[in-house]
Amino acid sequence: MHKKEEIYSSIIFFNAVLPLMKVIANDVPELKKKFKGMNAVIQVSALDPDVKGGKRSTCFWIKNGEWTVKLNTIHTNPDVEIGFKSIEAMNGFFKGKMNPKTLPRKIKGVAKMDALIAFVSVLLKMSSLLSATEPPKDEASKKLMVKCFFYLLSTGISQLNKAGHPAIHDWAKKSPDRVYGWAVEGYPDVSAHMRVKEGKTKAGRGDYTKALTFFTLRFNNLDSALGILLDTDDMLEAVKAGRLIMDGAPEFGGQIGGFMLEVGALAK
Repeated sequence: MHKKEEIYSSIIFFNAVLPLMKVIANDVPELKKKFKGMNAVIQVSALDPDVKGGKRSTCFWIKNGEWTVKLNTIHTNPDVEIGFKSIEAMNGFFKGKMNPKTLPRKIKGVAKMDALIAFVSVLLKMSSLLSATEPPKDEASKKLMVKCFFYLLSTGISQLNKAGHPAIHDWAKKSPDRVYGWAVEGYPDVSAHMRVKEGKTKAGRGDYTKALTFFTLRFNNLDSALGILLDTDDMLEAVKAGRLIMDGAPEFGGQIGGFMLEVGALAK
């Protein structure tokens, strides 16, 4: 049996972190070029005797360079596969704990080497973004980093609720229909949101357009957002200085902030 924290971490990696590969591959021109015209099925998996089929995975279907992400899907014969011997090994690998115990048990892709090399290039780019300790210099990289973190946090909180995380699921179960958002003024393309209603949650990308957002963590610029996301700025100080605007009651900011920290802790 796995420890709960290992299960939650694997859910974050499979369902919130790995889907960012599509975002990065589409947003970084030099990476997008690598997939032009490509057709391939790529899978990241980990053996797990506790689930049906004995394996957990996230699958990427790439057709003529266009990505489709399939969560909780096992392909029996992918063109490329990075497979781990356990979810603990995979968690350790993605947390940067490189040692013989965490390395992939198999890497398949000799027959599709172009896809394997391109996929690893995106994987390395994602690792550099999510493990950064200071903001990048150029605006394009700042936008991509903020977007990836917003998507990771909104999706991560929602996925933990679906996995039965005690604190998050209890909060969601008691919540009426509300939408929470993450945004940066002047950059609508980096926004993310999450809808919660009576125990159910659904994360989304971009601004929520069907109703007013109940609460939004809104930053005045990309650098202010990265100050909080990279934990180099204090949230209370950022609010006082106007770098962070809490559109809604402050207590909800503290609540969402706590869940953001939980997602971050499980991914580190």
